[in-house]
Amino acid sequence: MMSDFWPGEFRFCPMCATELDVVQRGGRGRMGCPSCGFIHFRDPGVGAAVLLRDDDGRVLLVKRGRGATRSGLWCIPCGYVDYGEDVRQAAAREVLEEAGLEVEVGDPVFVASNFHDPEKLTVGIWFAGRIVGGVPQAGDDAVDIGWFALDDLPDLAFETDTALLQTLKPGF
Repeated sequence: MMSDFWPGEFRFCPMCATELDVVQRGGRGRMGCPSCGFIHFRDPGVGAAVLLRDDDGRVLLVKRGRGATRSGLWCIPCGYVDYGEDVRQAAAREVLEEAGLEVEVGDPVFVASNFHDPEKLTVGIWFAGRIVGGVPQAGDDAVDIGWFALDDLPDLAFETDTALLQTLKPGF
């Protein structure tokens, strides 16, 4: 039944154009081709984010703009990794686009599945980062940026950012 699958689910085989049926593979219903055997595995996308903290332990957040998922709420600078793009380069690109800052991307500090957008499920990877240049200013799909104390956070867009921030201790 198509209603059990995400919007944009393949309906026809990309190999032979036969209409797909639900088949059981790996203990789950998946769209499969009865003609050539193609199985559509719904792989999540990858999101990358950079956690930046200042000398006072505050975190840098961006306010999501009109048209962005959960517009008007705040998040750690983040975005999708493009096909063929290194995940750390994507994380640095997103900070530059959204906050105007050039960063050195460090080690991963958090990894989680994101279920906030049923049409674009992702696995998010948050990296520690250090500012190395740029001018702080909102851009791309962000309309504001700010530094926030862990005990005085604005309304956050994503449960996964909340989960990460709850693991931090003031002062790093």
